[in-house]
Amino acid sequence: MSKGIILAGGTGSRLRPATLPVSKQLLPIYDKPLIYYPVSVFLSAGVTDILIITKPDEMELFKRVLGHGEGFGTKIQYAAQPQPNGLAEAFLIGEKFIDGQPSALILGDNIFYGEGISELCASAMARTKAGAGATVFAYEVRDPQRYGVVSFDATMKALTIEEKPLEPKSNWAVTGLYFYDKHVCALAKALKPSNRGELEITDLNRLYLEQGNLHVEKLGRGFAWLDTGTFDSLHEASSFVRTIELRQGTKIGCLEEIALKRKLITPEQAEANAVAMGKNEYADYVLKCAREMKNVR
Repeated sequence: MSKGIILAGGTGSRLRPATLPVSKQLLPIYDKPLIYYPVSVFLSAGVTDILIITKPDEMELFKRVLGHGEGFGTKIQYAAQPQPNGLAEAFLIGEKFIDGQPSALILGDNIFYGEGISELCASAMARTKAGAGATVFAYEVRDPQRYGVVSFDATMKALTIEEKPLEPKSNWAVTGLYFYDKHVCALAKALKPSNRGELEITDLNRLYLEQGNLHVEKLGRGFAWLDTGTFDSLHEASSFVRTIELRQGTKIGCLEEIALKRKLITPEQAEANAVAMGKNEYADYVLKCAREMKNVR
């Protein structure tokens, strides 16, 4: 069973006062909490053993939303990050959970969309299980200085990786989705805090790069990566999801639908989830998915 960590801590200071009463990752993105979207990436990729890392005082809120994964045929555990000491700290907090196995990390405020994303994740997992280091995903942006940036040689092999460089060597930003082999915890322990006082995920990725064990997968046209760190990006993400859902009549990040398709839950379990949710559009959609699945059994 593959291990997956969702980092959903942080103070959400850039989104105050909206984040004073609730975690950023529980804010709505159109019709569902933001946390649904990274969970859906893991479910689609077959990662069903999940650790969610949150602020200590917000853990119960996440449990109220997701429980322990029983509604989606998964196993969800929780751990606390008292202070935001960097993304790579996830592997110190989650070391016992990882238990010496390959693992994946996704940031709780990132949204990924595109045909084939689950296959890319499955390939990345296969590489880590084979001991082939780490896999990260790069996305072309117009403002790379805001991100970790990777540059490539003529053969598209990764050359450098830098955190928020003043003079970026490329426009390819490293997204908030990472896959690592069983050595990740040991490497994370070897990191020194950056000038910001944080254990940087870019420094961890650089260790794999220096070993020749970093695979970078480009997400080209046809994929969307949405980083919801500002009010504008939250609004853009909601507009994106709304446009796709209304145009296609489907839902992005519907956990019950993904669990049904992967046979993690039965149609009857999905129906029970919908009934418990009450009368609303999301519950109606889950009921429709359950009926459709019954018809193909």
